[in-house]
Amino acid sequence: MKQGFHNAISLLMAVLVLASTLSFTVDMHYCGDHLVDFSLLQAKTCGMEPKVEHQSSTPDSCAPQVAQKSCCSDKQFKVDGQEDLKPSFTDFHVNEQLFIASFAYSYLYLFEDVEVDFTPFQKYRPPHLTRDVQLLHESFLI
Repeated sequence: MKQGFHNAISLLMAVLVLASTLSFTVDMHYCGDHLVDFSLLQAKTCGMEPKVEHQSSTPDSCAPQVAQKSCCSDKQFKVDGQEDLKPSFTDFHVNEQLFIASFAYSYLYLFEDVEVDFTPFQKYRPPHLTRDVQLLHESFLI
């Protein structure tokens, strides 16, 4: 029961963080007062936009052209999410980076399993004695 509650709360917190950092844009194309298309990427047009004609061959090309007013319009709905939740590792100074890296390394290897009955000479085989050295030098422990 307790483990299931912790899992549910952690999932809820993960969804909350994801929802607060999510940003998206919705493009909508209207023709008159009617919605023709909407999309998360870019809305398609209905093809009724006015065409711009360039008359560069005539000497009066510098005269202002009267543009036709379009019945179509584009609207954009934009939602910006938070971007300052977690500072990056490069935002820290060199001393802070060194401290964090050494702390993480020492903490990870703090709980490493060590053999309790470790004997380095367990597989050591003593050399073969050809002569008894104590008897040869007549040095005995009393």
